[in-house]
Amino acid sequence: MVELARRIAAAPWFGWGVVAVIVVNGVVIGLDTSATLTERFHGTFKVANQLFLGIFVLEAAIKIIAVHPHPSRYFKDGWNLFDFTIIVVSLLPATGELATLARLARLLRVLRLVSALPELRLIVTTLARSIPSMFNVIWLMSIIFYIYAVAGYHLFHDIDPTHWRTLGIALITLFRIVTLEDWTDVMYAAMEHYWWAWAYFVSFVVVGTFVVINLFIAVVLNNLDEAKTERLRESLDGGSGRDLVDELKEARAALERLERKLAERP
Repeated sequence: MVELARRIAAAPWFGWGVVAVIVVNGVVIGLDTSATLTERFHGTFKVANQLFLGIFVLEAAIKIIAVHPHPSRYFKDGWNLFDFTIIVVSLLPATGELATLARLARLLRVLRLVSALPELRLIVTTLARSIPSMFNVIWLMSIIFYIYAVAGYHLFHDIDPTHWRTLGIALITLFRIVTLEDWTDVMYAAMEHYWWAWAYFVSFVVVGTFVVINLFIAVVLNNLDEAKTERLRESLDGGSGRDLVDELKEARAALERLERKLAERP
């Protein structure tokens, strides 16, 4: 029984089958939002949702049995815990006060597509790892916003009170500018009184949009590379895999030392 569960859990068709069920489940949930279809196929949708839930419960059971006699290994994986939580919430009765919560729980099952696809898991892991570094970029962006908002208030609140009459409105205006949503309209309104106002707006677009946004991208790409490296380490077989990585690093260091020695020779 345990050996069979392990073979099934490790089989590629099992993972792709779960992905297919999640996708079909998402399609059914979308069709269930149509009043016409719901009226005609309400019973079918209900049976389908129960069938999908049964498949997900069976999937979780197979994975838990596959790690017997240490079922705690299943729950040590954050993605397995995420899937199991969604399944438990989906078991809530879809009647009475819990009806709306049960419908939302069915919708959460679509999120399992993230845990089912390795590339999506990598992206989510990267975003989670990027949050601490992003706080530093947010602090920098907040300082830039504050400086430009105070300067914009003093420069333009008399001629354009709609966009600059208070510090709060000035911050909202700068947010509009940084999204590049009709920001030229605000600039032209200021240039009707001060021809040099373009320098203020163009400099903020360059600093606030291009520079800061690129910093966000750089943080995400850096953490993406680190996440890929960690996944490569985990995909290698146990200690032999770690030894192989260490040996490659030592070989690279030896080559660099050899290149330096050759460069020092006359």
